[in-house]
Amino acid sequence: MIKKIIIATGGTGGHIFPAYSLAKYLIKKNYNVILTSDKRGLKFLKSYKDLNLIQIPSSPLLKKNIIQFLLSVIVIVYSIIKSFIFLTLKRPSVVFGMGGYSSFPICIAAWILRINFIIYENNLILGKANKYLLPFAKKIFVSFKDIEGISEKYNDKVIEIGNIVREEIINTKVNNNQNYKTNEIKILVLGGSQAAKVFAIKLPEIFKKLKQEGSLIKIYQQCQNSQNVQLSKFYQNEKIEHELFNFTDNIINYYSKVNLVITRSGASVLGELINFKIPFISIPLTTSADNHQYKNAEFYSKKGYGYLVEEKDINKRLFELLISILKDKLSLQNIISNQRQHSDKNIFKNLSIHIEKFVNGKN
Repeated sequence: MIKKIIIATGGTGGHIFPAYSLAKYLIKKNYNVILTSDKRGLKFLKSYKDLNLIQIPSSPLLKKNIIQFLLSVIVIVYSIIKSFIFLTLKRPSVVFGMGGYSSFPICIAAWILRINFIIYENNLILGKANKYLLPFAKKIFVSFKDIEGISEKYNDKVIEIGNIVREEIINTKVNNNQNYKTNEIKILVLGGSQAAKVFAIKLPEIFKKLKQEGSLIKIYQQCQNSQNVQLSKFYQNEKIEHELFNFTDNIINYYSKVNLVITRSGASVLGELINFKIPFISIPLTTSADNHQYKNAEFYSKKGYGYLVEEKDINKRLFELLISILKDKLSLQNIISNQRQHSDKNIFKNLSIHIEKFVNGKN
């Protein structure tokens, strides 16, 4: 009999892409997979025709004022009730929570129905939803054992499995050495699934200064639709070779073209970059919950996998860093050497072993 697994995921790219990668793998292993998210997540997932998608409304617990608080509680309670009915009808073998507040209702409903659920945390600090779910979860899978925020009394629930990244990235034979033998620096700018407005405002001026210094640069920049015309006009006026794009799931195409990435510090994208062996400068989102993006960036920086620049230091620090990289391209080669010490090539094998135990009631 085909076993049924429900994957509950948050609504941003950092949750969506690991969930999609896991779903694709489990489908190939002949599991019946249903993926749930809110309308934010389904916006990114609806183009994948091979997925069985269910929308569950959700809300974070808002505490700004009493009205918002009560409204958010009503939505959460409604979501749990809807999830309860959904799980009663589907009765999966296991529920897999990928983090984010839209994974919360499904996991809580699973606990009420005594359906085993597992949660996954790829950040270096435990997320809020997972923090609330951990006491009820059977296990928590983590990318790194260095994660903060897990009480010692739950240590027996922790299983280190690595980063869940797209199989295409793990299976790509990386040969980007040619990108580092040229004097031209090709920079990919990523802003996450929402695209970072601040990057479109501040980074072009820095690239202009690099051009004025005589640097050979080419820019590949992710931006919002509304920024296309303005950015393109700026780069054309400054005679900076460039290519703009909006949100895409074919990011591997851009990874293979560049020798440096400037990015936010979501765990998903950083996991992809170290597996693809591309040096990066991470600029954490200052408003990320519990400052988790800074924790991610700091961890990867200390490992020598990339550079860390805080958003408040973009104007001065980023320009100086790029100049130093241009003067010493060997620094990028050193980062690649450090990245080669890490690999998540066994991630799906690890997942398969543990998930099969849960599905067969052996864990």
